[in-house]
Amino acid sequence: MAWNIDTAHSEITFSIRHMMISNVRGQFKKFSGNINIDEATPTNSSVDVTIEVASIDTRDEKRDGHLVSPELFDAATHPTITFKSTRIAVGAANMGTIFGDLTIKGVTRQVALDVTFSGKAKSPWGTTSAGFSATTKINRTDYDLTWNVALETGGILVGEEISISIELEAVQS
Repeated sequence: MAWNIDTAHSEITFSIRHMMISNVRGQFKKFSGNINIDEATPTNSSVDVTIEVASIDTRDEKRDGHLVSPELFDAATHPTITFKSTRIAVGAANMGTIFGDLTIKGVTRQVALDVTFSGKAKSPWGTTSAGFSATTKINRTDYDLTWNVALETGGILVGEEISISIELEAVQS
């Protein structure tokens, strides 16, 4: 059964260490995707998501400009981030793992998203929606996002591990 991501009720957020003392958070404001849910055999389901790199928002225009520059995401050359599921493992109590290919800046790596299914509901307008929460962590240097600055006090300006959180609502097609 086909579902479309309801971007008005979904978000893709991330956090990363800054100066080794705090976390900076951000989000991607523009993304789209499709989910195919096989309710009889959930392991046959699939997910396909595309994120517009230039839609990054960390609440700082100067930082956002640097993030999309050739030093980091290089949005002019690599305008999208994609995720395509390759396998789904169903766990207990509405939980599971979606394995898939994450492509950032032309580099593709396998990642695992820990997913919780929040349920389905019928809207007042007759549509059916399903909710999901997902998390994962990636190392940004694995995707050629290597820019950094050494700190005078030791350490680095930007951490390597990125925590990704997804709150997703999908509408049945």
